[in-house]
Amino acid sequence: MHVITDERCLNYSQEFHPERPQRVAGTLKLLREQTELKITWDKPAKVTDALITRAHEKSHVRLVAQPQGPFDGDTPNYPDIDAHARRSIGGALRALELAQAGKPNFSLLRPPGHHATRERAMGFCFFNSIAIAALHARANDTKKVAVFDFDVHHGNGTEDILHRAEGTAFISIHQHPAYPGTGQKSFDNCHNFTVAPDSPNTTWRATATKALATLKEFDPDLICVSAGFDAYKRDPLCQQKLEIEDYTWIAQQLRALKKPQANILEGGYSTDLPKLVLAYLKGLA
Repeated sequence: MHVITDERCLNYSQEFHPERPQRVAGTLKLLREQTELKITWDKPAKVTDALITRAHEKSHVRLVAQPQGPFDGDTPNYPDIDAHARRSIGGALRALELAQAGKPNFSLLRPPGHHATRERAMGFCFFNSIAIAALHARANDTKKVAVFDFDVHHGNGTEDILHRAEGTAFISIHQHPAYPGTGQKSFDNCHNFTVAPDSPNTTWRATATKALATLKEFDPDLICVSAGFDAYKRDPLCQQKLEIEDYTWIAQQLRALKKPQANILEGGYSTDLPKLVLAYLKGLA
C-alpha cells in the first residue's frame, strides 16, 4: 500500500476549526505503528498552473495565491494556503500515477478539495484535487474516468467542474439535507444518491450498492475516489450511522471492480478518523 503525504500539511490551523492538523497527524501515527499493512511512503507530485486551470478559472488560481481575506465563513485565509492546496493536488496526481501502475494507493493530505468549484473556494476546500486528477487523466489518453465520492457531503465542486466533461462521470452518495444543499437529483453525467439523516448503516450500504451499479455500468478505465469518512456514526458534522467496518466494505466493493483506482482523503472529523482510514486501506489491500 502506497500512502502519499507531506507533513507540511500539518502547519496550518484555526482554533476550533474541525478541519484540523490532528486529522492527518493522528492517522500518520496509527499507520506508522500498525503491523497489518506494509506501507510504502510517497510524496506528492509536482503541480503547475496549467494542470490547475484544467479545472479552475485563472482568476481563482490568482485569488488562492493572494487571498483578500477569508474565502467564506468555513474557509479561512491561512498563511501559505496556496502551497498547502497545491500539495493536495500533487497527492491526487501521485495517486493517479500509482493507480495507472497498478499499485494500491491513498493520498493522506489536507486541505480537502471536493467543494471547490471552478471559480470558488468553499467548505474547507481551495482547489479541487480529484477533478484536476480526473481531467489530467483524460488529457493523457484515459478514455473514461469516473469520480466516486462517498463523503457525507455532496461534492458540489467536483460536479460543477465535471458536468458534461467528455469521458467523465461523477457519482456521489451523500446525506441530504446537509451542507452544501446540492446533489438532490441526477442529470447528464452527474449521478447523485442521497441518504436521509439518521439512516441506519444498512440503508447507506443499500444506497451505495445502487451507486456502485451506476459506476459499473459506466465501465470506466480509471476510478478516482473522494474518500470522505464523515458518514461515520461519531462524526460531529453530519448524522449518519456508519461503523468502522463499513469503510472496509466500500473499499472491497470498489476493489472488486478491478479497475485502476486513485484514492484521496476528503472529509472525516471524528477522533476515530485514523481507524476509519486504516479500515479502508485494509479493504483496498
